Amino acid sequence: MRIRRLLGFLCLGLLFSKGYAQTADSVVTPKKYPIQLPEWIHNMVYDTASSTKPRFLFYPVIGYAPETKWEFGLSGLVVFHYNNDTTLRLSEISTFAFYTQERQLGLWVDHAIYGKDNNFLTLGKMRFQNYPLSYYGIGSQIPDKPVAIVNANYYNVRERFVYRVKGNLFAGLELDYQQLENATFETKETDPTAPEIPIPLGANGSQNLGVGFGLLLDSRHNMLNVREGYLAELAFIHYGDLFQQSFPMNTLFLDGRYFIPTSKNQVLAFQVVGQFSIGQVPFNQLSLMGGETIMRGYYLGRYRDKNYLAAQAEYRFLPFGFSKRLGGAVFGAVGAVSGSFPTDNYKWSAGAGLRYLLFPKKDIFTRIDVGVNPDGYGVYFYIGEAF
Repeated sequence: MRIRRLLGFLCLGLLFSKGYAQTADSVVTPKKYPIQLPEWIHNMVYDTASSTKPRFLFYPVIGYAPETKWEFGLSGLVVFHYNNDTTLRLSEISTFAFYTQERQLGLWVDHAIYGKDNNFLTLGKMRFQNYPLSYYGIGSQIPDKPVAIVNANYYNVRERFVYRVKGNLFAGLELDYQQLENATFETKETDPTAPEIPIPLGANGSQNLGVGFGLLLDSRHNMLNVREGYLAELAFIHYGDLFQQSFPMNTLFLDGRYFIPTSKNQVLAFQVVGQFSIGQVPFNQLSLMGGETIMRGYYLGRYRDKNYLAAQAEYRFLPFGFSKRLGGAVFGAVGAVSGSFPTDNYKWSAGAGLRYLLFPKKDIFTRIDVGVNPDGYGVYFYIGEAF
């Protein structure tokens, strides 16, 4: 079980306050609200600034995981339109910085930024952290408990720079840099009669730079809450033998999403994702199952292998018919990791969650999801939908 980002959201009570009753774009007089706040905090909590203006949100986070103990962090979100033009697609930048009882530090940054006339898109993520990572093995036929704990410093920067070719078709450059350093692979004590657990490729560290090409079909207007449209991404990345600890390999990524509005405030969403690698694939670049977006409920990396294929469906109430801001979702997914496909080792996960309309003028919800599966469950708190 892993619980990540369970909130210490100090502003949540204010957001539920009966004081929010205005829909006009102008700033509302603070005296009409139950609590007087500085202007920038007032705009953040009550969403009273003009709909053309960027939105900012900062909130503390508390979480717990067996390998890190208690975790304390700060999350931030900025959403905006290029040149404050609301006819253009919504851009977003999110950050998460944390510190744990095991003295680990980390910084995550994710972004999707559209340029002038939606002609240019930069889409990417950055991860800088050290961690103890629970390693269960490779494949789907692995032990129920971790066979090793990996301590290391981890860096990952993946960026897509794509330009509009025509309509909703984008094409461009894909870059991926991954580095694992100061790695120690501490195996668990086992029965002396049991077979020795093989140490995976890259257990002593790795450094890979990948360059490739990507195609993107994207009709989404609001990435954080898609009510209608589609996404189809296909990318090929080659990792060359550039550094002393490089592992030459090739990876194919695919991501397909389709969103169907079934009524004014209800959406049926589908997603299929895949990651397929050949060559010398270090264990930290194997395809990972689990996490906060798809196959929710599995510890990220509980299952890993060279290839991964998963699909999910989610039905969203945004919001419920009896509320202006409270909504929910139910979801289910199936997926598998394997050295090769086809395979019959598919896993499943399912769950449900609540939604709260955080920024009405930007149509952005915060979510708390509970995912369950035969291995356990996971709880996730994030801004924006899972996909």
